[in-house]
Amino acid sequence: MTIPERYNVSSLLDRNLEAGRANRIAISCGDERVTYRELIRRVNRFASALDSHGFRRDERVVMVLNDSPAFPVAFFGAIRAGCVPVPANPLLKWEDQRYFLMDSYAQAVVVDHEHYEKVQRALDGHLGRVEVIVANGTIPGSTSLDEFLRSGRDDFAPADTHRDDMAFWLYSSGSTGNPKGVVHLHHDIPFCCEAYGRHVLKIRDTDVTFAASKLFHAYGLGANMYFPYWVGASTVLYPGRPAPQAIFEVIQRQRPTLFFSVPTFYNALLNVPDARRYDLSSIRLCVSAAEALPPEIWRRWKETFGHALCDGIGTTELLHIFISNTPEATQPGSSGRPVPGYDVRVVDDDGQPVAPGHAGHLHVRGDSAAPFYWHFHEKSKATMVGDWMRTGDWYRIGEDGFYYSEGRSDDMMKVGGLWVSPVAMENALMEHVAVLEAAVVGVPVQGLNKMKAFVILREDRQGSPALIEELQQWCKERLARYQYPQLIEFVPDLPKTVTGKIQRFKLRQMQPARSSP
Repeated sequence: MTIPERYNVSSLLDRNLEAGRANRIAISCGDERVTYRELIRRVNRFASALDSHGFRRDERVVMVLNDSPAFPVAFFGAIRAGCVPVPANPLLKWEDQRYFLMDSYAQAVVVDHEHYEKVQRALDGHLGRVEVIVANGTIPGSTSLDEFLRSGRDDFAPADTHRDDMAFWLYSSGSTGNPKGVVHLHHDIPFCCEAYGRHVLKIRDTDVTFAASKLFHAYGLGANMYFPYWVGASTVLYPGRPAPQAIFEVIQRQRPTLFFSVPTFYNALLNVPDARRYDLSSIRLCVSAAEALPPEIWRRWKETFGHALCDGIGTTELLHIFISNTPEATQPGSSGRPVPGYDVRVVDDDGQPVAPGHAGHLHVRGDSAAPFYWHFHEKSKATMVGDWMRTGDWYRIGEDGFYYSEGRSDDMMKVGGLWVSPVAMENALMEHVAVLEAAVVGVPVQGLNKMKAFVILREDRQGSPALIEELQQWCKERLARYQYPQLIEFVPDLPKTVTGKIQRFKLRQMQPARSSP
């Protein structure tokens, strides 16, 4: 696609006025309905208020917001003014919010009323000027978002930015250390819309999107904001935490056609008692991403609701999904095939392509790739190599041309001189009738590497030495004989990020439970 040299990505909203969609519903949030005309009016008011308050180009605006209309207003309003929005996970502690504010040199923070105290604590002792704008409520002595919008104007031309200027940042969670600020440019969103949005989702203006994954995360940002806005579709926003029963109720009430979530949450939805009683008939496509989707979850979802989950892989660095199954071509257990617009390769430690069926490092290139990490120069050099992005994932290409995850590169381990895949073991374990969820990591035992499975059992099953042996034999019969967990611990839950990814580094640090057989 061709993007003009002078381009501001907030102008994607204006396309909907030009296409005659001014009165179409852009956002449904609880009982509130926001049309495209009203959304653009609020975006213009936010942008012009920033401008009149003296905010300058490239100054950062941190967003500590739940999913509500305030989020797209602040996000696109900041971009329209030439500033750089920086969404932050609102559920994190004040120490984390302080990191985002200080690392980004934020000049403003837009915060939901319920998260105000942690932001104020994060700003204690900070000597710089940070304007605090409170959304979805009021705090005495602070500026409310409604007040801020009233100080703006209904019309405001987008800042004259270059398509390669900074547009927004997203902080990657990372497995260890401080989060990295992933810098994205104005042209990245249109590229994703024309790549994944057009070719995989086939999203159209009659669609209604709903994502259990939140907007601060790269996956949710595309799924429930810029993909639908690009074509003039409607979005459903849910400000609360994504509890399975609440998400089912939103689906029944709002009738989305596209639903997005992550494997662990699909599993949680399936485990709701009498899940079949919920009506999901409005949905034409269910999308899964953020981590590999176990074939067992794919099968159970298909059997329960009649929908085939469309799994794919994306990263914050590439902004959205670059390998995906499609409704026309799906292989359970795989991430799919490269999305049009992206080149993908699987290479060995020396950078040479590996043969089909063999695992290697996954590299991707495409025009939505971030140019660098903020304040992580060495990591940027190690990850962004020429026009290729090293994802840190370990993959193999099947004879069918589909790509199969073998886990993160740093999760792969050699046991007895042979590479073993934690993902393959997890998938096998989850096919066992006693297992609800499983995660496998490598742990040192007397100087040797061993694979250890942390297993959540179904409510009607109890852990025992006999069950451990049964699960080990189960893996041996379905995988290579050496691909089985030498150690198994039964646990009540697994440590996860708010986006549903298993935090394997925490599992490696866990001490064996005393009650484990």
